[in-house]
Amino acid sequence: MELHEALSFAAGQRNALLTTLRRDGRPQQSMIFYVQDGAQFTISLTDTRAKVRNLRRDPRASLFIPSDDVFQWVTLDGTVTLSQVTSDPDDAVADALVDYYRRTTGEHSDWAEYRQAMVDEGRLVATFHAISANGILPH
Repeated sequence: MELHEALSFAAGQRNALLTTLRRDGRPQQSMIFYVQDGAQFTISLTDTRAKVRNLRRDPRASLFIPSDDVFQWVTLDGTVTLSQVTSDPDDAVADALVDYYRRTTGEHSDWAEYRQAMVDEGRLVATFHAISANGILPH
């Protein structure tokens, strides 16, 4: 499968299964929401989660993106870059998390509350960079 075909399919979705690698090489999987810009996918993560520890150690990851039809899907392989953890409601990471929220959910009723929650939760931004793809799509 060509990468551009998989990216086109992914543009119509928003949920994915993120697979990272544990220290012993076994996969660790988590459901995530994403925002896509071409071959880059933005994901909001919490610093204390296993997937973040795994990505700090080994940035290789995969995104499995299903459709409503169980027989149509793509898997993207790539690497992930992690931002700093947001430490101030007005820092650049908090700004990126606001943008992520707007693009996945819409407007928040209280942005100051949301920004503080991102600091309190230890949130950061992960950017998945797709480099190859496989899957089954309709013809």
